[in-house]
This record gives sequence, C-alpha cells and structure tokens, in this order.
Amino acid sequence: MPAARPQHDPATASQPASRAARAVAGPFDAVVIGASAGGVDVLGQILPKLPVHFGAAVLIVLHLPPASPSFLVRALSDRCALPVAEPDAGEPIERGHVYIAPPDYHMLVDTDASIALSIAGPVRYSRPSIDVLMESAAPVYGSRLLGVLLSGANDDGARGLAAIRAAGGTTWAQTPATATAPQMPEAAIALGAVNETMTPAQLGARLAAWPEMKLD
Repeated sequence: MPAARPQHDPATASQPASRAARAVAGPFDAVVIGASAGGVDVLGQILPKLPVHFGAAVLIVLHLPPASPSFLVRALSDRCALPVAEPDAGEPIERGHVYIAPPDYHMLVDTDASIALSIAGPVRYSRPSIDVLMESAAPVYGSRLLGVLLSGANDDGARGLAAIRAAGGTTWAQTPATATAPQMPEAAIALGAVNETMTPAQLGARLAAWPEMKLD
C-alpha cells in the first residue's frame, strides 16, 4: 500500500500572478488523457504545444510501475508552458494546469471539481486506472469534457471514453497506426466510444488552437 500523500494546503499554494487569468468560453472545461505503453512520447509531443493561458484543465493517467516515483512531472515541466504537478487530495482543479496521477493511486474528479485520490484495488490490472478517472470526470463536466486516449497495450480507457460520450462529452483517440501499442485506441474504437482519431501532431494542433484564458 502506498504511503499517505499530504493533503492540499491553500496556505502553501503559490500566490496568484499580478494579473489574474479569466477563462474564455471555449469548447471544454477539462481534458482527461489516458496513456500506457508508448504514451510518454506522445504526451511529449502534445503538451508542449499548449499555450501558457490554455483555457482548460488537463488531467492525465499514465500507467507506471507502482514502486517507481513518477518522472513525468520533471520531464514535462521543463518543456511545457503550463504548470505540471502530481496533485494532493482535495486540490481544486484549475484551468491552465496539468495534473498527473501519482504512481499507485487512482486519480478521480470529485463532485465539486476537486482532485480525489484512492488506493482502491487495481481496475483492469491498473492503478492508476484511466477508466476510473474518465468515469468520475464524465458526470462532473458533462458536455464540457474532452477525453483523449493514446497509445497503450490493453483496453483501459475504452469504457471511460464510452462514459464521456454517454454524458455528452467529446472523445478522441490516437490513430492506431501511429501508436507504439495500438490496442488501447483500437479497443475504444471497437466499443464505439471514439468521435475522432488523430495523429499526435493533429492532436497537439487541435488542442493548441483553443481559445486561451485572458489576463485581466
């Protein structure tokens, strides 16, 4: 069982910038992304394209060995304009931030649009589980949610994308022919859970083209 993670403490949070960002009405409030084998390279192509005032929150589950500390925060922070972090339980989900599930914890969206972390058993052999994140986010964000499924060697995420579609959200998957491990997007496509398939370059370009938050 993983050690308990510290709770979010607003008193220690970083102070706001001198000009506050206000959200512009864009297509989505949140983007949930799932990836497994081969997904790190794709995330490294997509996330650096997002502008500094990107108008949605980004929540990511990547299958990682449970005993390993996550390297993603360090690896992506140096390349991304957005702040990247492993969140604490109870932390409010903010637009323009990237949240990466800690190794060996399920990451969920709570009903008040805050982060929840769970040490419940693996789902589809995985903790964190892509399905768990997507299925928790779907009823909170509804039509304002985008689900994205990238390269991976199992079917985790297929049911999550189906839940997003059922709640009125939008779903994208990496084109299987461009994936190191195509089984994950293929499973979602076979389930009828995918609105569009795109290459990593197309995914990055579509996300980068969204409206940004404006500074007051």
